[in-house]
Amino acid sequence: MRHVATMSLTASVGILAIFAVDFVDMVFIAMLGEAELASAIGYAGTLLFFTNAINIGLSIAAGTLVAQALGRDDEQAAREHATSVALFALIISVAIPIVVLSNLAALLGWLGAEGETLAFSIRYCSVILPTMFLMGLAMTAMAVLRSHGDAKVSMYVTLFGGIVNAVLDPILIFGFDLGLEGAAYASVMARLTMAVGGIWYVIRAHRGFEKPSFALVIRDTKEVSALAGPAVLTNLATPIGTAIITREMAKFGTEAVAAMAVIGRLTPLAFAAVLALSGAIGPIVGQNYGAGQFERVRGAFKAGLVFITVYVISVTILLFFSRTFIADLFEASGEMRDLIFLFCGPLALFQIFNGAIFVCNASFNNLGHPYYSTVVNWGRHTLGTLPFALAGAAIAGASGVLTGQAVGGVIFAVIGTALAWRLTGSLQSNKEIDEFAKHQNVHQVTIRRNW
Repeated sequence: MRHVATMSLTASVGILAIFAVDFVDMVFIAMLGEAELASAIGYAGTLLFFTNAINIGLSIAAGTLVAQALGRDDEQAAREHATSVALFALIISVAIPIVVLSNLAALLGWLGAEGETLAFSIRYCSVILPTMFLMGLAMTAMAVLRSHGDAKVSMYVTLFGGIVNAVLDPILIFGFDLGLEGAAYASVMARLTMAVGGIWYVIRAHRGFEKPSFALVIRDTKEVSALAGPAVLTNLATPIGTAIITREMAKFGTEAVAAMAVIGRLTPLAFAAVLALSGAIGPIVGQNYGAGQFERVRGAFKAGLVFITVYVISVTILLFFSRTFIADLFEASGEMRDLIFLFCGPLALFQIFNGAIFVCNASFNNLGHPYYSTVVNWGRHTLGTLPFALAGAAIAGASGVLTGQAVGGVIFAVIGTALAWRLTGSLQSNKEIDEFAKHQNVHQVTIRRNW
């Protein structure tokens, strides 16, 4: 328990810094005094979630291929793989925004955006989407850094991007009077900072890239697709679940979507240690499994569940007593205020079950069963979301949508926990843990950031 808690709380420091930028971003937008702006961020963020999933899949492929090549002491192959995936990211990250931007109004309209909120969302996405290639290059570079053992540098690059964003936000939003578009331009500069910083350090410290060549792209297409495909599939589950909730909340007006956007920024900030646990517990499980210490594997799994329960209850108490301050911070009134109050009370406790799913998925990945996590993830964000959100909406409106989503998560948390408990209790062989599983764990957190 102590080891799990120490690793999770230490890792959460970096995550806190990253998501604090998102939170402050939303506070600045709220200061503009229009609920439509916060609502627009909610719609735009949902759409950007999908593009992020694609970049994550490619970065997982980069991390896996580079790590495997380095494990064979083949630095030339590592450089070539890093370069080919970076070129993949560049090509795909140019093509996808062209398609999305040409259908932007229709896609945002499907999510429920309309009127002035739709116009704001289009303006925000029109600034952010063309720079998808910067995020693709940044995430590829950071995956390569982790494969070279420079995880701290990778985190520092991300943190520096966050600092750039936080500094530019008030300057562009208020100083240059750019409003919502100012927040978008600040995010663009953060992406540029991370891309340049990441690529520069990979080249300077590791000579980690080869001379760009499309021959490398053609050669590595099969390998990259085999790794990126399942990773994208797994990570698409979360934005699909978010899209379902966004569409349902849109039926209850701008204030409901604005509240959802605030809750979406508050959740990873308040529960950073829960997100960090998914990356922290993986190595503990994997190392003990690799050493044949199966009792310790189950012990780590149990400790993770206990830590989540204690942590979530503690944070929920803090949120409950801070709920008025939080609502006032975002100038929330009416239904927006009611929904924030709902989250900062009973709904926050349901993070115990989300955390349990994170622990289960990390365990599945490190015990040689990554597709179990894919099934649990998709189940939670489809069967565990849509019917419960619809039922909740019919019973209690917007608050019912959020409550239904939380209840659906409980069911898949129980299923995942039972499956993981059975798996950890039946361990007998010492299988090699592949690099794909390791990089999947890291990106369970990254998917939640929409730079």
